[in-house]
Order: sequence, then C-alpha cells, then structure tokens
Amino acid sequence: MASQQGTVDFLLDQMAGAGSVNAKKMFGEYGLYCDGKMFAIVADDQLFIKPTDAGRAWISTQGTLQEAPPYPQAKPYYLISGELWDEREWLVQLAQRTTAELPLPKPKSQAKRESR
Repeated sequence: MASQQGTVDFLLDQMAGAGSVNAKKMFGEYGLYCDGKMFAIVADDQLFIKPTDAGRAWISTQGTLQEAPPYPQAKPYYLISGELWDEREWLVQLAQRTTAELPLPKPKSQAKRESR
C-alpha cells in the first residue's frame, strides 16, 4: 500500500523547523531529506527514521524504541509511532539529531565512477 501525499505533507510541515526538509517519491513511497541528507522513509503511511546513536538516545526519551524494516529485505529503521507525530518540536529535534550524524551524499559524478 502506497503512502498518502497528505501523510507526507503533514510530516514535512511538522519537521519544517529542522532545516531544509523535503520529500522525494521513491517506488510509491517517500524518502525524507533534511539539508540534502536522506534521514527517513515514509512507507505504508508509517514514519521510519535512519538509525543513529543520537536518534536512538532521543527516541528513548519518549519511551520504547521500535525497530522495523520500511520495506521487505530492508535493514531495520526506527519506527516512530503516529502518537508522536503531533509533537512538532520533538520531531524537529529527532530530524536534526539524526541528520547531524549522517554523511553528506556523494556527488552523482563521483558515485558513478565508484560503481564502475
């Protein structure tokens, strides 16, 4: 089941204070980006955050950490309960803390050379 555009729009609005936040459609689902770094996936109208140490620590402030793959054969991500989606500042902090630990994406020309 593909995610609804309304779900993605709501999450982008909630996380807008984290930086330059946008979404890119990928195979019927969405990758969420903050300042050019992909930090989350919205799949089946659920929010999955890339695992980082800072993200794990921040999520633990709200209770139990859940992990699940966003799609079959994917590595586990942190699954964020829909109950936390209304916590705007908490989501902003989660996006910022996660993104801070992620590397910048490689330029496309460099990525193509490395794949040869």
